[in-house]
Amino acid sequence: MTTETYFYEPSKGHGLAHDPFNALVAPRPIGWISSRDTDGNLNLAPYSFFNAFNYVPPIIGFSSIGYKDTVRNVEATGEFCWNLVTRPLAEAMNETCAMVAPNVDEFELAGLTPAKPRVISVPYVQESPVAFECRVTQIIQLQGVDGRKADTWLTLGEVVGIHIDQKFLKDGIYDTAAAQPVMRSGGPADYFSFGEEQRFRMFRPK
Repeated sequence: MTTETYFYEPSKGHGLAHDPFNALVAPRPIGWISSRDTDGNLNLAPYSFFNAFNYVPPIIGFSSIGYKDTVRNVEATGEFCWNLVTRPLAEAMNETCAMVAPNVDEFELAGLTPAKPRVISVPYVQESPVAFECRVTQIIQLQGVDGRKADTWLTLGEVVGIHIDQKFLKDGIYDTAAAQPVMRSGGPADYFSFGEEQRFRMFRPK
């Protein structure tokens, strides 16, 4: 049985109503990154190109299209926090997407509370049930196969402190579904969340 596929070369255009790339690599966890500039101004911004990349040491990363305030801050200070976006925090996260001046505090804009960190100097979102305090390990400007630099910056950081709301720890195991994480999908406004009904288990073969 033959399956027809829609094929395109990205460099020549997708020919569709909306670029499908973001929807194909989805849903993705959101990098809700808090940072501080050298003058002490706070910044909080979500990044949909985000994930974890290593266990030991624990390393996470986010990619910024354009050299934005967050990248500028973390490069200058060497620190940032990742904050988990949950369904109850989705609207607040969306507020922090606003294009505002560098001196505007998105914590205040979205009605969120800066919580005192333990290891670094950048506060995390107190309302978020999970937060990672991170120190920058690498900032990489991405490039294509032709060697041309993209206007995109990948920031990698080692997690040096982790905050977890204890109500999501059950018998010493973090309950991912109970926290109702929010993930980004394709399209201009598509997000996903999930709960216990989406859980299934598969153990690795021995």
